[in-house]
Amino acid sequence: MFKKLFGYFLKGLLLLAPIGITALIVWKVFVFFSDLLPTEFPLIAAIVVFIVTTILGFLATTYIQDPLSRMLERTIEKIPLVKFIYTSIRDLLSAFMGNEKRFTKPVMVKISKDNELYKLGFVTQENLEDLGITGGMSAVYMPHSYNFSGNLFIVGNDMIKPIETPSDETMKFIVSGGITKI
Repeated sequence: MFKKLFGYFLKGLLLLAPIGITALIVWKVFVFFSDLLPTEFPLIAAIVVFIVTTILGFLATTYIQDPLSRMLERTIEKIPLVKFIYTSIRDLLSAFMGNEKRFTKPVMVKISKDNELYKLGFVTQENLEDLGITGGMSAVYMPHSYNFSGNLFIVGNDMIKPIETPSDETMKFIVSGGITKI
């Protein structure tokens, strides 16, 4: 039971830590500028924090981001558990929102040959030979409704039917539980 509770604790920590740390940093920066500025108006400090953060964001994006992010990624990829978590989250987020969107092939997968039950998903890889899987199988990611998770299934190509709906509309339809109109 303790092991299960500890697992839930770690999952909660992974969920809350980025939000909490970001909020703490923003608050500390705000307090720092409030103490530096000889004013009793917190709105001015907030404006200064906004302007400085925007300028830093511009400089980081323009001059620092690529070399620094490559160095950071090389460092993170040397730490076993952190590497796994970081690369998984990075790849998932870039698949949804990055320049190289990977959920571009919406499909309808027949769940069983015996009935007319289907599930919507996205083909993520059509060639699975690197995994030692041959014989007309594809990897299909099936997102959960009202959630930011899903399952990966290895499915026979004969059970997959491409659909013509745009990927983003298909994703909205799945995540909304079928409520969103396409």
